[in-house]
Amino acid sequence: QVHLVESGGGLVQAGGSLRLSCAASGVTFSIYTMAWFRQAPGKVREFVAAAYDISNTFYADSVKGRFTISRDNAKNTLYLEMNRLKPEDTAFYYCASRWGENPKLLTTTQWYTSWGQGTQVTVSS
Repeated sequence: QVHLVESGGGLVQAGGSLRLSCAASGVTFSIYTMAWFRQAPGKVREFVAAAYDISNTFYADSVKGRFTISRDNAKNTLYLEMNRLKPEDTAFYYCASRWGENPKLLTTTQWYTSWGQGTQVTVSS
C-alpha cells in the first residue's frame, strides 16, 4: 500500500522560498509518476508539477520558472522547490503518485491513485 507524507509547508512572505518534501513508502518509487497538486479554499484542486522520471518534468504555467520539482529515487522522496512565492500560491499542497507514466493525463487529479494528507503553504503580502 502506497503511503505519502508531505512536509515543509509554512508561512512565508511574498518573494520568499519554501521547499516541500514528500516521503513515499510501499512503492517502487522509480517507476511511479509523482506530482504536486494544490487546493486553495473554495477552489478545485489544481495541478502544480509532475515528474515521471528524473529528467521528464511538467509544470503548470502559473508556476513555471518559479517552482522546481525533483525526485531522489534512492530516498523515495519527491521535492518541490518554490521560489518567488506569491500570495496566490497560498493553498494546501498535496503529493500524488501513480504507477507508470502518461504525459497526457498526469495533470489530472483523476489519474492518480494515491494521495498524501497535504501541507499548508501560506504566502503573506
